[in-house]
Amino acid sequence: MARFRNKKKTPFVRPIARKQPTVDHVTGKKLSKSFVFSRGKLPGVLRQLQMDLRKVMLPYTALKLKEKKRNNLKDFLNVAGPMGITHFLILSKTATAPYLRVANTPQGPTLTFKIQDYSLAVDVARSQVRPRSPKDLFQNPPLIVLSGFGTGEEHLKLTTITFQNIFPAIDIEKVKLASCQRIVLLNYNKDTKLIDFRHYSIRLQPIGVSRRIRKFVQNHEVPDLKNLQDVSDFLTKAGYGSESEVDDEAATVSIPTDIGRVNRASNKSAIKLQEIGPRMTLHLIKIEEGLCAGPVIFSEFGSGVSNTDQKTEEEQLEEEDDDGEGEEGDEEEEDEEE
Repeated sequence: MARFRNKKKTPFVRPIARKQPTVDHVTGKKLSKSFVFSRGKLPGVLRQLQMDLRKVMLPYTALKLKEKKRNNLKDFLNVAGPMGITHFLILSKTATAPYLRVANTPQGPTLTFKIQDYSLAVDVARSQVRPRSPKDLFQNPPLIVLSGFGTGEEHLKLTTITFQNIFPAIDIEKVKLASCQRIVLLNYNKDTKLIDFRHYSIRLQPIGVSRRIRKFVQNHEVPDLKNLQDVSDFLTKAGYGSESEVDDEAATVSIPTDIGRVNRASNKSAIKLQEIGPRMTLHLIKIEEGLCAGPVIFSEFGSGVSNTDQKTEEEQLEEEDDDGEGEEGDEEEEDEEE
């Protein structure tokens, strides 16, 4: 009679979830976290822009946040408290243009921007010969750089504080250079009153090392030498010399510690920024004191027009909320009938 060998069952071990910190170690305040969602119906292109903005806000945002038609602003606000959410980024679309609202929870203020122009991350990648997207690119929050906001105007000061608080602060003395891989640039043009939003990846490149050597050290792949007469040809072949690819001396830095396998503290490295998207051109329309409501602190069109704009936006939100409540009521009636 045949014997059946008892196979040893390996016990299932649940992976330990990595808990995110709740307190900023630099400021000692609550860590900045965000929700990126929409109000009303959005076309497919703006839905993709919403996903791109969520990637920008990583890792302290809900990348897979699910929205329903019956959800109103109070629903997101009720969830934001227990989850430690500090900011809302709300996309909406009217008949004239798309809008982006940046709100500080739970009591405001709220900055409303008109999106004059935008490009998706996919479009930016298609325009590049070698798009760059490492696996660990979104594991750490980006650095924030603000340019042109020092005009002394009150609404620009509030805009600066809002954008600075969206991302966690960094300690220059304790920060690890390897964790600084992205940068968000906001440039204000005082002549056009437009804000250029750009999202870049940071890359260090050693000076005096050819591209072939860098790839060999980074990837640990055996090079193809079958068409070469000697190993030295691999280093001195035309087009792949050891001369630096960076001509601007201002872009070269000396790093205090080794980063990766190529960038050494003993050698100088060049800082290169490569755009990863999305790209937006924003126009600050108004600033409200509360969370998407309340008195208008600043308005681009004056007091009279701002009040009418505020009323129309409140009416749109009320209509969306009424539609959500109506859908909930219809569902409850269907359940009772069943």
